[in-house]
This record gives sequence, C-alpha cells and structure tokens, in this order.
Amino acid sequence: MSLLQLLRGAGGARGALRTCCRRGPVASRRGLSSCAGCGAGPGRRSLLAGLAGAAAALAGLGLVRRAEMVPRGPAEEDEAEDELSRRCAEFMAPPVSGLRELRSRPQDMRSRMELLIMETQSQVCRALAQVDRGGAFTVDRWERKEGGGGISCVLQDGHVFEKAGVNISVVFGHLSEEAIQQMRSRGKTLKAKNGKLPFCAMGVSSVIHPKNPHVPTIHFNYRYFEIEEADGTKQWWFGGGTDLTPTYLNEEDAVHFHKTLKEACDQHNPELYPKYKKWCDDYFYIKHRGERRGIGGIFFDDLDSPSKEEVFQFVQSCAKAIVPCYIPIVKKHSHDSFTPEEKLWQQLRRGRYVEFNLVYDRGTKFGLATPGSRIESILMSLPLTARWEYMHAPPEKSREAEILEVLRNPRDWVH
Repeated sequence: MSLLQLLRGAGGARGALRTCCRRGPVASRRGLSSCAGCGAGPGRRSLLAGLAGAAAALAGLGLVRRAEMVPRGPAEEDEAEDELSRRCAEFMAPPVSGLRELRSRPQDMRSRMELLIMETQSQVCRALAQVDRGGAFTVDRWERKEGGGGISCVLQDGHVFEKAGVNISVVFGHLSEEAIQQMRSRGKTLKAKNGKLPFCAMGVSSVIHPKNPHVPTIHFNYRYFEIEEADGTKQWWFGGGTDLTPTYLNEEDAVHFHKTLKEACDQHNPELYPKYKKWCDDYFYIKHRGERRGIGGIFFDDLDSPSKEEVFQFVQSCAKAIVPCYIPIVKKHSHDSFTPEEKLWQQLRRGRYVEFNLVYDRGTKFGLATPGSRIESILMSLPLTARWEYMHAPPEKSREAEILEVLRNPRDWVH
C-alpha cells in the first residue's frame, strides 16, 4: 500500500538524532548544552542517573537507547500509569507520541498499536543483539515536519549480522494526491475535502541480512492506517506479514518457520494461514526473473474485518511470532562453515532481493517518489553488499539449483 514508505520512515526527516548516552555534552538544535544520547540539559542529567543501571544492562545486550524523562504530575502516580512507564522503559527509545499523549487515549487503537510496534522493535532488537554476541544498534530518532516521526534501529557489521534494521514510524497529516489515487486504484472509496484527507499511520518494518550464507534473511512489517473523510467518517485497516529468504534450502528450517506462523494464524482462524501464505507467494514475485524472492511466509493488506479488535489481536499474534520463527534458525546456523563459492551465491541472491525491492515493492517505489522522504530509512532494507554476474546459471542438481526450483514453484511446507 502507499503508506508503506511512511512506515519505513519516510516523510521529511527533521533533526534525526543518533543516540548513545555515552557521548557527553554537545550542542543541541536549540544551542543549549545537552547530551547527544538523551538530549538532556544540565538541569535534567541528574534525573537520568537512576536509569544508569538499566542502560548498562541494555549495553550489555548490545543495545543503545535514548533515555528521555517526561515530567510527572500527581495524577500520573496511579498503578496503570506506572505500568505504562515500566512498559515504555523497555523500549529502544521513548514512544514517538510521548507518554502524556498515550495516557490521554489509552483505549484508542492508535495508542495500542504504537505500543505494540514499539514493543516488537524492542523484543526483536534484544534477541538479535543477544545472538550477535554484543553487536550494538545505532538508534536514530527522527521527526517528520508534516507530523509525527520514527525510530530507526540499525546494526551493521556485527558478528552474525551484516545489516539488521528494525524501524518504527508514527506519522500523521494529510495524504498527497498521489497517495489518494493509489489507494483508490486498490478499490478504496475516499471522500476528500478540497483534495485533502487527514490520516494517521504507524508500523514496524525490518529486514535482517546475516553474514553466513546458511542463515536466511528475514523481512517483517506490521502496520495500521486510519483516515478521516470529509464527512467525518473514519476508515481504518491493518497490513503486514513475515517472510523468509534463504540462500540455500533447508527443509527443516522452512517447516519450522511456516509452522510457527501457521500456529499464530490458527489462534484466530484456520483459514488465515493458507490465504495469507498464497498472498505472500504472489506478492514477493520477481516477474522479470520468474521466481519468488524467498520461500514465503504470510502477507496481507487492507484488512478491516471482522472487527478492529479482532484484527488487532491477530496482528499482535503475528508480531509475537517473529522471534520464535526466526531466532532458532539463526542460532542453529550462525556457526556453520561456508566456502567462498557459497558466499558468492549469497551475494547473487541478494542481487535478486535488491531487484524486487527497487523494481516491484510498492512501499519502496512510493517512498523514493515522495518529496522529502527519509531515504536512509526507506533503503534500510537493502544489504550492505550484493553482486550481479552476467548470465550466471548454477549447475544442474546443485544446491543452488535446488533453491531456484523452490523459488519458481512454491511449496506447501506444513501439510
């Protein structure tokens, strides 16, 4: 959908903050002495001292986070608000909307979805950092001048991961005419006022490229979108999915991955997994190559039934399945030996990954065409290295040919 570029961090980035509280005082955008990591001025640094123990623990996991204190009043001392504070303290950075705003609308789907994607980002980053044996995430907190912002967490040149990015976006404003037309082309009936539609969109998006060719690449994205039409009517929908792109086929890994996603879907309706598995195979299709990008997973878009609460619960189950469907595979293969030839094949397969993302992926294309987009976040999905060889063809009956056969003819892995 057209909002994918926003959910990968697009939209005029203003004042992107690369955060690490070990950097000490620097000049802030307002010209005040502040910490490059937490943004705190001299009067606030003492308030952050109590977070030192938690920050040290996160650093031990290879995590870098921004500490940010929000003044609290008497009404904020009740148990529910304390619970929200404790929950947010586990995130990679404070929520984009801020604690005050989240507390003002606790039952609103925008608040609940923002907390879910923040939690997902934190859980995935923690799991990746632990597997990578101390690899550190750079945490960039950025603002969008049109409204909202995001948090980009990227690990590069780690022990296990060449590049691992997990991005959050929470943006709002008015849809562009191009975005409105793209949505209408997908069957949306939208009533704009003076050519404008107010919207709110949020999501978590990630692509993880391991160094070892026997560890597969994974991609996931879960998002929520809401618009208000000219007559005040609100439309909403969810989208997302999780898919796996291995360099070499390991059937046991493929079964584990798909079985875990199926179990998440089956909690809600046994018809969902086969439907969204086929949707995934169809969407991640490189037409000019006649092959899928990977071995699939699940994918869905414009999901607005049976009810907002039921769809949210389904998305929550899918998000919780990310770590168990992927991390065991990483642990299993991260120490596998590999040859230069196998590394070369990985580079060639990454070339296919780049081709899909730049040629066919709706979100990437829309983001690159949108003025003021945050390009670094949009292109976070691309690997550090890839390769294209003229007329390369693997030997028949080789392991390279085996994975190509699966990419050309998707399999049912769990029946």
